[in-house]
Formats: sequence, C-alpha cells, structure tokens
Amino acid sequence: MDYRVHIHRPDAEGGRVVHVDGAILGRAFNERDLREFLRRVELPGWEDLDLRDGLFKWEGPGPEAWEK
Repeated sequence: MDYRVHIHRPDAEGGRVVHVDGAILGRAFNERDLREFLRRVELPGWEDLDLRDGLFKWEGPGPEAWEK
C-alpha cells in the first residue's frame, strides 16, 4: 500500500502535525512519536524507514529538527 506521510513545520510548542493519506494522526514531538504513528497505521517497515525517503513530505526543516 502506498502511503503519503506529511509532516508539518514545528509549532510553537515544538510539535509537528502528521498526516497519513490526508488523515491527521496527531502531533509528533520527536522521531519516536512519528514512528509510533507509522506503527499504528501499520506502515510496512515502519521501524527502519529512511525518513528522507520520497514517502515523506517535510514542511520546513527535515527529520533532524523537532524544536520550534
């Protein structure tokens, strides 16, 4: 199954809203949170996915940035 994961810019508290296939999953405050969302939607290989892969759309800074 082909997923589209959209991670928004960090908000005032440092969280990033995460969408998968247009559905809001919540706010991630770190990579661990993001991977938990991916696990919950049963994204294949969620543990080892390269977060810079074309599957992910990052607004603003990429996966190394989680603060404001």
